[in-house]
Amino acid sequence: MSAEYPRRGRNWFTAMGLLFIIMALIVLIQNMLIWSPEFVYDFLVGPDITNEKISLAMIVFGCFMIGMGFRKSNVKKR
Repeated sequence: MSAEYPRRGRNWFTAMGLLFIIMALIVLIQNMLIWSPEFVYDFLVGPDITNEKISLAMIVFGCFMIGMGFRKSNVKKR
């Protein structure tokens, strides 16, 4: 691989962030199909800790992990 090609975003931070986002989206879409979007919204803004709030936190954490993956360097300079 040439030195001109920066392998930005190709580390385990990016992969784990993407997995977190995909898993959270699967849960949210599944809940919207089982119940209506109005119920999912009610669960999201209600006072209890629900699956939808955890999914939202997983999306935020996944975005944070992807950001860390783009910030962290893959190549160690000697």
